[in-house]
Amino acid sequence: MDFVTILPHYFLGSNADLPIVGGSILSHDHYQGGRYTFAMAEAPVEKSYSVAGFSNIKVGRVKWPMSTLRLTGEDREELCDLAEKILTKWRSYSDESVGILAESDGEPHNTITPIARWKGASYEMDLVLRNNRTSEEHPLGIFHPHAEVHHIKKENIGLIEVMGLAILPARLKDQGAQIAEILAGQRPNTSREAGDTLAVHADWIDELIAKYGTHMKPQDANKAVKAEIGTVFSHVLENAGVFKQDAAGQAAFVRFMQSVGFKKA
Repeated sequence: MDFVTILPHYFLGSNADLPIVGGSILSHDHYQGGRYTFAMAEAPVEKSYSVAGFSNIKVGRVKWPMSTLRLTGEDREELCDLAEKILTKWRSYSDESVGILAESDGEPHNTITPIARWKGASYEMDLVLRNNRTSEEHPLGIFHPHAEVHHIKKENIGLIEVMGLAILPARLKDQGAQIAEILAGQRPNTSREAGDTLAVHADWIDELIAKYGTHMKPQDANKAVKAEIGTVFSHVLENAGVFKQDAAGQAAFVRFMQSVGFKKA
């Protein structure tokens, strides 16, 4: 909050402090900031809440694939106190019906990715709920990119990606261009052949061919591949969301809100 007070045209955020959901280096507080407007900052609030003791702070649930609460107010101390209240509750919160456990074998699982910005005449802080549990089905993380999207993104989802900007492996630059050539009929689809560089995308390429065919204009094919990569990344964010966008997930989100003391405004 000091940072965005001094530099109100910058956002500032921190990677979460647990493995899988945090940054690659957890031995220090890892902050990132800059003069950039991410998609999440433009996402609207879909439900508003109030809580006793914090009458000057607006609370909203953000319409975003990852479970995010947005606090807005002019009083930074009151805003920070409420953020701390939410974090403290979340660290100890469990809801087995949606796979959320606060800890197992003494290891904590819940934390938050926080992002602060100055907007208009108020401070704004987004709190993204995170959980780093693993399972036999999802050994890299239950709320982490799942196996079906690993051909595009397998790595941890950190601060920048939480806000909607994909950080993708460099291999996709050449692979994406080759897939576009397939859709444009400029090269055969060899992704099912052993050792082919596109083998990791074989199922996805079949889906793209079924959708677009193989006679696109090259520029249209390139645009289509980039758009489809974006669609896969949106699924990555859905995987990382602790409360899913379905009825069960949204009901679970409401239960958490109620446990903190929030009431629908």
